[in-house]
Amino acid sequence: MAFVLPVPSMQDLKLKLQQSTLVSPAKQTENKVFFLSNIDQFLNFDVVTVHFFKANPDFPPETVAKRLKMALERVLVPYDFLAGRLKLNLHSGRLEIDCNSAGVGFVVASSECSLAEVGDLVSPNLGFRQLAIQTLDNLGPEVDQLLCVFQVTSFKCGGFSIGMSTNHVLFDGASAQIFIENLATQAFDDKPLAIIPCNDRHILAARSPPHAEFPHPEFFKPDLPAGLGPPAFDCEREELDYTVFSLTLNAINYLKDKARESISSTSTKITSFIVVAALIWRCKALSNYTEYNKDTVSTLFNIVDIRSRLNPPLPNSYCGNAVLAAYSSATCDDIEKWPFSKLVELVAEGPKRMTDEYVKSTIDWLEINKGRPRGEYTVSSWLRMRFGEVVYPWGKPMHSGPVVSYRKDICWIFPGFDRVNALVSLPAKEMERFVACFREFFPQSIIN
Repeated sequence: MAFVLPVPSMQDLKLKLQQSTLVSPAKQTENKVFFLSNIDQFLNFDVVTVHFFKANPDFPPETVAKRLKMALERVLVPYDFLAGRLKLNLHSGRLEIDCNSAGVGFVVASSECSLAEVGDLVSPNLGFRQLAIQTLDNLGPEVDQLLCVFQVTSFKCGGFSIGMSTNHVLFDGASAQIFIENLATQAFDDKPLAIIPCNDRHILAARSPPHAEFPHPEFFKPDLPAGLGPPAFDCEREELDYTVFSLTLNAINYLKDKARESISSTSTKITSFIVVAALIWRCKALSNYTEYNKDTVSTLFNIVDIRSRLNPPLPNSYCGNAVLAAYSSATCDDIEKWPFSKLVELVAEGPKRMTDEYVKSTIDWLEINKGRPRGEYTVSSWLRMRFGEVVYPWGKPMHSGPVVSYRKDICWIFPGFDRVNALVSLPAKEMERFVACFREFFPQSIIN
């Protein structure tokens, strides 16, 4: 098991900006207002990923940039809302997208570094933020409303990266996967879309009249002045440390064995994600634990795909946010004292609540209260995402993964080669305690 730390010497990738422009759909699309569901409403923040590629003599970076720009123009026809602008409907107080073909951001840059000099691509290197610019300041104030920006960066070795910054209102993980697969097909000369997206988000509209049948402690109703839209699911911005906790197969098996030691429910499915999420929750709760706050309740959010949980199920091609947060709560004192199996059971129980009735009640509760999530910490699994398997004309990525951000309230769990990686961002003192708690949980034979 390894702890992957930032590489301070490479936080400046010595980038030179070559092109910064807007890309619009290849042909005229309908000017319309695009409905956003109640789940979409509070997810107004950017998700940033970078995808690294080896040098390909048949596709030098300048050719890749041209192909990717062409692919964007093509894919923005079925995905016309990406080229729109987010706006607040003052009458309804809801966010919606003005589909006006204003365009998505497109950046071309070059680095004086080689990929070998950059080093471990899984490392939470702050320099990777330069590979996925989120705003295009040179194009005027309208650009501040961009919903997505794509960036091709060439390295002196001939390798390159594609950075993607997308507003979460556009996609959840599953629909982002489909979008990237479709984007890749359009970079070829004659390939159709991999999957036709289902863009009708009215499927997840509230019932009329809305009726919340369950209590929803995972949300709270904010006290908002009249005329303001839904609050963003955001957090305070502060200086953070970043660590990727990389768990080998041996470490995962150790966690599963610990979970089975005294688990009470035979129906609890012990998966790699569940045991890693339970451990992350324990370390996060105890990173703030003292004698004075032992009765503080720690709540973990586990992001659950609801597509197959509805009746009838959502189309697999549903393009939007079809995810909700399953919650698990306990006091810090209990989290420290309980056996690991108890935490695993609590994390595994959360998704079982996500029935068709509960999901519809959640959507209706959000309609009534314009609420936002209440949880202290969120784990989001990318283990089923196949970003690294997407085939472009220039091949598959060497590595695809999230870029560190200012968010200290989300842990991204993503796949590695024969391991599971967890990207944690915390203030320095909390991170120090988190790392200590993490190490203490494993025997030396697994850590070394």
